Amino acid sequence: MDTAVVMDATPLCLFWKGFTPAHHEALDPQTLFIRLEPDPRVTPVCRGCDHACFLVHDVHRRRVQEALLLSYRVELEVPVRRLRCPACGPTRERIDWLPGRSPVTDTLRLWVERLLPLLPIRHIAELVGLHWHTVKTLDRQRLQRDLPTPDPTRLRRLMMDEFALHKGHRYATVVACADTQQVVWIGEGRSREAIRPFFEWLGDAREQIEAVAMDMNSAFDLEVKEQCDNAVVVYDLFHVVAKYGREVVDRVRVDQANQLRDDQAARKVIKSSRWLLLRNADNLKPEQAVKLEELLAANAPLATVYVLKDQLKTLWFARHEASARNAWQEWADMALGSGIDALERFARRLEPYLEGIVSSAQHRLNTSVLEGMNNRIKVIKRMAYGYRDTAYFFLKIRAAFPGKVRRTKIKPSECWACALLLVALSGQVPSRWLAAKRLECLEQTIHFIIGADGYTHEIAQGFGIEVPHQDAALAETHEKLAGIVIFMTHQQEVGL
Repeated sequence: MDTAVVMDATPLCLFWKGFTPAHHEALDPQTLFIRLEPDPRVTPVCRGCDHACFLVHDVHRRRVQEALLLSYRVELEVPVRRLRCPACGPTRERIDWLPGRSPVTDTLRLWVERLLPLLPIRHIAELVGLHWHTVKTLDRQRLQRDLPTPDPTRLRRLMMDEFALHKGHRYATVVACADTQQVVWIGEGRSREAIRPFFEWLGDAREQIEAVAMDMNSAFDLEVKEQCDNAVVVYDLFHVVAKYGREVVDRVRVDQANQLRDDQAARKVIKSSRWLLLRNADNLKPEQAVKLEELLAANAPLATVYVLKDQLKTLWFARHEASARNAWQEWADMALGSGIDALERFARRLEPYLEGIVSSAQHRLNTSVLEGMNNRIKVIKRMAYGYRDTAYFFLKIRAAFPGKVRRTKIKPSECWACALLLVALSGQVPSRWLAAKRLECLEQTIHFIIGADGYTHEIAQGFGIEVPHQDAALAETHEKLAGIVIFMTHQQEVGL
């Protein structure tokens, strides 16, 4: 049996402009139904041209969801009138708080959008009483509306990496700006063909790319060199060291353990030492450091690969390319003369990538930020229990990494220039400036502005001031600036 809900309809008119509640009832203990009727005091308007329309052709009733009212979920029945507009012809009325074909009101949409960065879609759907796909659609519309389009002309240094898209060896490639840490492009696959659309999107901006950090993926390497003539490839330290751990440290550790089949205790010590050998010494606990020292003292091959692992890292921290090349030559000589097969193979395979390693001396780039992004991407997938819609998944990733705003440091002289230009345009000089000890500096700054028309425009535009490009207007601005110089100089002469 329906339960009547007693309420005053007058204050509810404030929620739905142009309509008044005509009937309400509780559909269940958690859901409130409200039927609206047009407010006779409000004239409907055309949704195309906002023209007032007095001819109503027919009425179509829509059932939409509203935000919570007290503890109730609210369902609205809204009469949408079909009008005859003098300008547009047959049309439907515009309802400010209800977008066309939307199953929810603007109030509920805004509430859902505030929850989306905080909760999984499933939890939001349960909370507000919407279907999962409805919440997803709202989220997708929000992302498409609010996500800024990356500006390719501002890109100089990039980072490229791959991440697992789905199970079954399906991958995607993410490209981020190394300076702002903004994800600028994501695409399925990790081949040359997969990343080619990114360079097509860059267009002429490819010529200004200076460096690209990546792992030793030959597909990325070859495509970058073909597409960006001025770009330098920088191979990432993290991936090289991880590869060294898999192909050298693990291989030598297993070989040494296999040689100790008759000594099970010693064999167990070596087999269980993987993380001791792979971790940085600074991250080991005191008792772990003691175990590592004892292990290396008892096994020369493990000691060799461990020491060369740390020395390999120094190649990325050389101050000059020449220093990096010398360090590489020393490392390669020791590796090739070690007598350890796995280490020698690794050194020979690494040599063709030498240019991308030594270039890190000039471009301090690495994809460690992207590794952190990969971890965040995994969290995004776990929160949603996976994504079937790849395009939507990519939007979520871009939203998670909008980039950092880099504030440009302004020189003191530029600050004075900005302030003086504002003073010149306003025609007023603060009295405290007259006693300043930096009048000579101010005068030089003003002369600098007078001599640079482009700089004058740049400062003015930065403060939202329009300075016309006509010669007469510029001459007038310069005349004001020169007047300030004369005025300040005079005040200085009289001892103020």
